[in-house]
Amino acid sequence: MSTPRTKVGTWTTYKRLLGYTKAYSSVGIFAILGMIVDAGALVLFTKLIKPLLDDIFVNKDPYTIFWMPIWIIVIFSARGVASFVTDYGMAYIARNVVQKIRTEVFDTYLRMTSAFFANEPSGHQVARITYTSEQVAAASTDAVKVAIIDGLSVIGFASVMIYYSPYLAMALLLLVPAVGMVATVVSRRYRRISRRIQAMMGSVNGTVEETIGGQREVKIYGGQAYESKRFFDVADSTRRLNLKVASTGALSTATIQTLAGLALALIVFLGTRQAVLHDMTAGTFFSVLSAMGAILPSLKRLTSVQSNIQRGLVAAEDLFEIIDTPPEEDKGTLVAERTRGDIRFEAVEMTYPKAQTPALRGIDLHCARGTVTALVGRSGSGKSTLVSLLPRFYEPGAGDILLDGHKLADYTLGSLRRQIAWVGQNVILFDDTVARNIAYGELEGASEAEIIAAAEAANAMEFIRRMPEGLNSRIGQSGGQLSGGQRQ
Repeated sequence: MSTPRTKVGTWTTYKRLLGYTKAYSSVGIFAILGMIVDAGALVLFTKLIKPLLDDIFVNKDPYTIFWMPIWIIVIFSARGVASFVTDYGMAYIARNVVQKIRTEVFDTYLRMTSAFFANEPSGHQVARITYTSEQVAAASTDAVKVAIIDGLSVIGFASVMIYYSPYLAMALLLLVPAVGMVATVVSRRYRRISRRIQAMMGSVNGTVEETIGGQREVKIYGGQAYESKRFFDVADSTRRLNLKVASTGALSTATIQTLAGLALALIVFLGTRQAVLHDMTAGTFFSVLSAMGAILPSLKRLTSVQSNIQRGLVAAEDLFEIIDTPPEEDKGTLVAERTRGDIRFEAVEMTYPKAQTPALRGIDLHCARGTVTALVGRSGSGKSTLVSLLPRFYEPGAGDILLDGHKLADYTLGSLRRQIAWVGQNVILFDDTVARNIAYGELEGASEAEIIAAAEAANAMEFIRRMPEGLNSRIGQSGGQLSGGQRQ
């Protein structure tokens, strides 16, 4: 990238990410209420285990026998509605957050300098839109869902244990601190691996993009074996990194399950002491045991969600870094309405970023208005570089370029570029209709007669008429449905 990575605190990144959800706060409130009801319903059912066993099976209480099935139906019906509200609400927020961030990143790309695109592989730029932006959904919404539901569930189940038997609840003193330590270690490892996975996904996209874009060259020069090996290497690196994530998650799960087994064994040990057995009912014991058993899946999910959180935060850091990158410098104040076309290069020098030698050195050139200037020279002598300075794709390192007596930097970028027609060495066309490619961007409002006139002037109307829908025919990505001459 063109700028070094600035280290940003985890909480700062997460707070900024959550800021994208503020626009959907009303939906978020309903979703959070659903989470509270979801967690509360499960805790309430666990609390009912004691009367279920003691009042129904031991005391044969008719009131409890009548109402218990109704309570269970109400509890799980409420949980079902709450689960739907939560899942749909969080998905709604997540999709909108991803859409907003994607749009901001794409709009930032449109304002970036040419140096940025030259310094970073296009695969990484595409990966931010396709892969990286998807990761933020997990951190901004899915993680919140798990944190609230399972966090409240753990608190609720622990409260049930303490309410019924503070003595048996001592098992929590073994479980909770140990799980906290596991979560901390796992979180750090996930963050390290997530950065590497993100970089590798850009390499995968770049390899595919280059091979597909150069498929003719690959075929004609017999590069299939080389490209296959190159893709296998980057894909295999991604596979190994994802396996590290899986192994970390599996190890943390196994550790928590082992700790849970020890905690459950401790409850059984404490509950079966002679001094305790005389005073404790079966309902109390099984309520505490069930609450401990219910805590375990919640603790497991709270630990496992670290993977999503860390991936999302690493993704958000990368996306925010792009969004915060300064756009092309545009400090000009002159608005070029209709230039005369007198161009002067005065002692112009230009060195590409990271290059050791200058591409241009001491260029003095006068292109008078009304004349045609042809730049002739060997490949790599700086012809394209010289021309690229006119629309200010790059800025000269020294010297001045004057247009009608004014420095290029004095003109606003938009008005300057409206004076220039650009036909590059590589023909760039968009996957749209013929008409939209001819009248592109600020020329979009051109009439059909103007478009036809332009096509006639370029000797293109003859083959355009033969296309299935004429000017409204789509030409495919990069004009793939046209011949080389037709694209020109």
